[in-house]
Amino acid sequence: MKRILLLSLALIFCFVLAGAAWYYSKLNTGKTHTAVTSIANKKLLTRLSNHGKPLLAYAKQHGYNTNTCFLLDMSIESGKNRFFIYDLKKDSVIDAGLVAHGRCNKDWLTGRQYGNEVGCGCTSLGKYKIGNPYKGKFGLAYKLHGLESTNSNAFKRFVVLHAHSCVPDAAVDPLPICQSDGCPTVSTPFLQKLASVIDQSKQPVLLYTFD
Repeated sequence: MKRILLLSLALIFCFVLAGAAWYYSKLNTGKTHTAVTSIANKKLLTRLSNHGKPLLAYAKQHGYNTNTCFLLDMSIESGKNRFFIYDLKKDSVIDAGLVAHGRCNKDWLTGRQYGNEVGCGCTSLGKYKIGNPYKGKFGLAYKLHGLESTNSNAFKRFVVLHAHSCVPDAAVDPLPICQSDGCPTVSTPFLQKLASVIDQSKQPVLLYTFD
């Protein structure tokens, strides 16, 4: 009887120990995941800052808005937020949303590809001056003027900032979103946020697309 009792106690102890080990492993996994997420966010913020600081100097030199700009990080998957409303003075993100990239005249562009030729259908990297608003076939849109050799044909290519219903209001990663013919295309609610920044600015707002 005594042997059975000891055996029962030993089994209970093993179950408790196994349960504790399982619980500790779950806690550890959670901590690791949080740490990785935190590191990823820090890396993104550092990356945005590395592009935002030179853009502030450029804005001061050329008479553009020195408070707010738009940063588009094309190295991020399309299902994730990669269009950032950025505070140049505070060096921080104000808001973020989804943005489509150019399909380069393919049914579906896999990977990343850029171009500046008229008719190429690709996203063009570089700094843009956001121009006048107008009503186009997609509704409200803003003219874009390329400021570098990599996007100098943006105006000729009719590359504009506009919204489309195919762009969701929130991140859908790991799924991708639709692709454009080269325009930075956003959701309608997000365009309204961008419009409030553009329309209230006394100086032209810069949009910077990079990889």
